[in-house]
Amino acid sequence: MFDRLDDILIHYEEIMQALNEPGVTDDQNRFRRLMKEQSDLAPIVEAYKAYKQAKQDIEDSLSLLEEENDEELRELAKEELADARRRVGELEQELKILLLPKDPNDDKNIILEIRAGAGGDEAALFASELYRMYANYAERQHWKVEIVSLNENGIGGFKEVVAMVTGKGAYSKLKYESGVHRVQRVPETESGGRIHTSTATVAVMPEAEEVDVQIDMNDCRIDVMRASGNGGQCVNTTDSAVRLTHMPTGIVIYSQTEKSQLQNKEKAFRLLRSKLYDLEMEKKMNAEAAERRSQIGTGDRSEKIRTYNFPQGRVTEHRIKLTLYKIDSIMDGDIQELIDSLIAADQAAKLAKMNADGE
Repeated sequence: MFDRLDDILIHYEEIMQALNEPGVTDDQNRFRRLMKEQSDLAPIVEAYKAYKQAKQDIEDSLSLLEEENDEELRELAKEELADARRRVGELEQELKILLLPKDPNDDKNIILEIRAGAGGDEAALFASELYRMYANYAERQHWKVEIVSLNENGIGGFKEVVAMVTGKGAYSKLKYESGVHRVQRVPETESGGRIHTSTATVAVMPEAEEVDVQIDMNDCRIDVMRASGNGGQCVNTTDSAVRLTHMPTGIVIYSQTEKSQLQNKEKAFRLLRSKLYDLEMEKKMNAEAAERRSQIGTGDRSEKIRTYNFPQGRVTEHRIKLTLYKIDSIMDGDIQELIDSLIAADQAAKLAKMNADGE
C-alpha cells in the first residue's frame, strides 16, 4: 500500500508541475484532464502527508522520552505520542478507503425511475412522496431535477415518474436507493384505522454518454403523438410527444415534458442510452456475483431495502439494520444520514473483502 502511495505522491507532484507550466491552458482537453486528476488525487495526497507527519511525530516523541529527564516534558511527550499513534491508526484506515477502486460512474448524473408497486392508489401516493423526497434532497445538494415522463393517477399520486438528476456526484450518493421501498400507514381513505402496506420501486441509473453506448438507429422506432396530461397551454396542440421503441430489447421510452418534438426526442435517446448502459452493468454484475454479494446492493430492484413506518415514526434500512426515528424529516428530503451509513457499510464490506483476498 505504501509503495503505491509513494507513486501517487510522485505523480501528483508531476501533475502540479505540469499545471504550473506556461501556456498550460492552451490545450483545454489536457488542462481539464490534469485538473480532474489533481482533484481526484488531492484527498489521498493530503491524508498521506498527514500520515507521514504523524509517523514523524511518533519518532520525535520516542526520542524525547529516551533523552529527557524532566518529568513534565516526559508527560507531554507521552501525551503527544498517544495522540500521534491514534492519528496514525485513523489515517491508515482513511487511506485504505481512499485507495479502494473508484466506481467510474460516481461523478455521473442519474436517471431516477419511481414506480408504484402493490397497494393501488396508496402505492401511487407513496411513489409521489418518494419523488418529492429525492427532489428536496437534490435541491439541498444544488442539483437540477427535470421530469422526463410522468403518469399520474388523478388524486396526486404517481403511477410512474422518470426524472433526470444533474449534479456533481449524483450517482455516488443516490446509487444505493435502487430497490423496493415499503410504506406502512393508515390511508386517509381507511375508515377502520387499519394499517396498510404498500410498495414502490426505485431505479437509479447513471446517465450514459454517447461514448458509453452506441445505438443503431435501425434498431429504433420513433412515433410522435399529441402530449397528454397536465402540461399547461399548448400541450395538446402539436405532435410533440415522442415514443421511442428499442426493438432488440423491447425498451419503450415515452417523453412529453418538452414543447418541442426535437427536445423530447433528445431526452428519449438520453434515457434509452442510460437504460442500455444499465443493462450492460447488470450483466457485468451478474457475472461478478461474488463481488456483488460483498457490497451493499446497488442493482437488485426486487430487493426490499427500506420500510417507512408512519404510525411508529420510523424508517428502517434493512440492508444495514439501521432504524431512524425521524420519518417526517426523511420524507422532507433529509436522507443524508441514511446515505452516509450506506456508503460507510459498503466501504467496510469492500475493505473486509480486500483484506480477505490479501491473506
